Amino acid sequence: MSLDQVDIWFQDETRIGQQGSLTRVWHYRGGRPRLIKQQQFHSAYLFGAFCPATKKAVGLVLPFVNKHTMLLHMQEISKAVPKGRHAVVVMDGALWHQPSLNQCNVTMLKLPPYSPELNPSERVWQYLKQNELSNRCYDSYEAIVDAACLAWNNLLKQPQRIRSLTARAWAQL
Repeated sequence: MSLDQVDIWFQDETRIGQQGSLTRVWHYRGGRPRLIKQQQFHSAYLFGAFCPATKKAVGLVLPFVNKHTMLLHMQEISKAVPKGRHAVVVMDGALWHQPSLNQCNVTMLKLPPYSPELNPSERVWQYLKQNELSNRCYDSYEAIVDAACLAWNNLLKQPQRIRSLTARAWAQL
């Protein structure tokens, strides 16, 4: 297989839950806004993979992270790769990122330890949490899943944003 048939993808997962993040909000001058932060512990995990060259993204919302859920995500990435092409998926070295999960058209490439700045997926999570998922309270696990799915679907409607958040000059073939 030649390099012109290979696409570079970036993969990561993030937790979304009742102990979410607070961000800046507009408020009248001289006062402090009051924001609510939940104390419960329900959460879901958003698995995401992004290809800046094709502006594609593949995501799953799952209840936990482990080797089996990572296998499900790798299979979804494999389905998104066009026939005759191969995906190199750049990811961190999490315990559940096992080389045994490689698919016939998808291969993992692990980043060096302690280098999250090399994975542009972190910027996607930052964008989603600041613009779609912050300053919120969730009644139930189902509400968390619904919010994660809505945020993901809103991101998919913006392929140029996916590209702008994930494209790197050093990651082009």
